[in-house]
Amino acid sequence: MAVARLRSAAARVRPALAGAIGERRLLGTAAAAAEVTTDAAAAVAAGVSRWEPMGAREYYDYRRAIYGDITHKAILVDAAGTLLAPTEPMAQVYRTIGQKYGVEYSEDEILMRYRRAYAQPWGRSRLRYVNDGRPFWQHIVSSSTGCSDLQYFEEVYQYYTTEKAWHLCDPDAGRVFQALRRAGVKTAVVSNFDTRLRPLLQALKCDQWFDAVAVSAEVAAEKPNPTIFLKACDLLGVKPEETVHIGDDRRNDVWGARDAGCDAWLWGSDVYSFKEVAERIGVEV
Repeated sequence: MAVARLRSAAARVRPALAGAIGERRLLGTAAAAAEVTTDAAAAVAAGVSRWEPMGAREYYDYRRAIYGDITHKAILVDAAGTLLAPTEPMAQVYRTIGQKYGVEYSEDEILMRYRRAYAQPWGRSRLRYVNDGRPFWQHIVSSSTGCSDLQYFEEVYQYYTTEKAWHLCDPDAGRVFQALRRAGVKTAVVSNFDTRLRPLLQALKCDQWFDAVAVSAEVAAEKPNPTIFLKACDLLGVKPEETVHIGDDRRNDVWGARDAGCDAWLWGSDVYSFKEVAERIGVEV
């Protein structure tokens, strides 16, 4: 499948060292995250499009010949690292909350231990995020900090359920998703997350932007498994080839979506804002 390429890939979304769930990221106890570099953030604020054709023009002419002026009937969006990002670095949160529970590791040590624990196979179930994800996150928090106090874990876990722990990656997202829906484009969140995602979207007042939410803990499949993308398409009533997925993880989001038959763009490389996404598929914002 043809892919749009950009002139500059210098500004990318990096995994945030923050508490979060998800995909390949450094999770706290809730969902994953990403920090946009200075250049990318400036590009988002300026609404600058840097799409370099290199075959893309022909591809979009081809799609318009099939689907009309709007090239995709639906947009799928990754949660942590694309739609949402944590407010503070994970290691900082773990250490700040953990000090009253006797956590003595530095933020660098917590981060190193977190990475080591998260990279290990999770042997207690096929999926990491089952239901509310507590067993997995309890293991991660205790491995990262050396503290197994259940009260400490609950405080960290609950923190990442609140809106103060998160912010929207693109402050203009609400206006864009409203324009997409007015244009008849269906939208869904597709995320490797536990069951806290739905109430978190509600707390951030962005749940109404989406027609459906496909959460790995509910679908029983995690990206890059094509099953979760196909489930989202089924919920929206569209075919995979009519859909484009936007996410910040090349393996989980781009390769996984393409394996399901969807188009896919890498957030922070192919596209830098939701306005750019909308305009690329033919919706004026």
